[in-house]
Amino acid sequence: MGRTVVVVGGGYGGAALAKALDREADVVLVEPKDAFLHAAGSLRALVRPDWAGNIFFPYARLLRRGTVVRERAVSADPGGVTLASGRRVDADYLVLASGSSYPYPAKMDTDGSGDALEGLRATHKELAGAARVLITGAGPVGLELSGEIKAVWPDKHVTLLDPAGELMPGFSPEMRKALRHQLDALGVELRLNTSLPEPPPAEPGTLAPFTAATTDGGAISADIWFRCHGVRPNSDYLDGDLTTTRTARGHVRVTGTLNVEGHDHVYAIGDLTDLNEAKMAGHAMRHAEVVAQNILAQVRGEPPTAIYHPSDISTIILPLGPNGGVGQIPSPEGPTVLPASAVSERKGADLYTGRFARLFGTT
Repeated sequence: MGRTVVVVGGGYGGAALAKALDREADVVLVEPKDAFLHAAGSLRALVRPDWAGNIFFPYARLLRRGTVVRERAVSADPGGVTLASGRRVDADYLVLASGSSYPYPAKMDTDGSGDALEGLRATHKELAGAARVLITGAGPVGLELSGEIKAVWPDKHVTLLDPAGELMPGFSPEMRKALRHQLDALGVELRLNTSLPEPPPAEPGTLAPFTAATTDGGAISADIWFRCHGVRPNSDYLDGDLTTTRTARGHVRVTGTLNVEGHDHVYAIGDLTDLNEAKMAGHAMRHAEVVAQNILAQVRGEPPTAIYHPSDISTIILPLGPNGGVGQIPSPEGPTVLPASAVSERKGADLYTGRFARLFGTT
């Protein structure tokens, strides 16, 4: 068996895995973007364009031995990938780390960091001129966006709209109570149990005042709106025997070793997996640690034995601007709720940009 590992996708899991394997395997990282996008910082980049350069990390220094191929994989089978150019890259080990798609601005809709920065600055100008902001989706992304907007423009009226009847279900009552308290203190209007039967007439991120009916019989007026829901796994490129490993929702079935079901030399990590856990950057990076151990064992002729165990406790660190937010982490006693000060210290202050500067060699 050879030593060539092809990693499809240079996001949180793919980049960490490629780096971990670089010394002992021949890594080919397939990624169409010119720089890693630290998506956890995208929302702050929107409200603070002077800071936006901190969320892009060029791939040039990620690998010392391996190769980064800046192309899109249009087909992947157990033996390797075919790129948009028609080039074939054969793999002894294939890792599917292509992640998921999500509406802008949480994720960018372009592969060039320069274009992405230009888009963020343009949207910032639109947002700056809006007095009333509507965010559809009161999950972690919508909540975080509301906090970032309020941190820069405390006088803007921000409304969070969600059809669910409960905020952040699955988390402890203590954490959800703290979250509601902070939202109230920020002046964020929360409207649950309702949604828009039709999208607003304007495109998201565009300054264009409107009034729209809501499904509860009411109405809502705003100057600009953002869509913060609609995640979709990027698995359409799977081909051959890999097509049967997809679930109805497009995730990929994996075993405890994070092998794609039925394939000893194909792995999947990150948002693509069908694991019963939230799709978060931290989980993707822990997937990478497990797969790195297993592939390196196989390269040495040993069986892969590292197993990934999803936590039974829902985990999140959710900033509401640089100084606010809530968190919940597992502990031997059960869920531990983090106060705003701990959330700021762990994540909110710099959104982990220092960690990724070290990973990509830009410090």
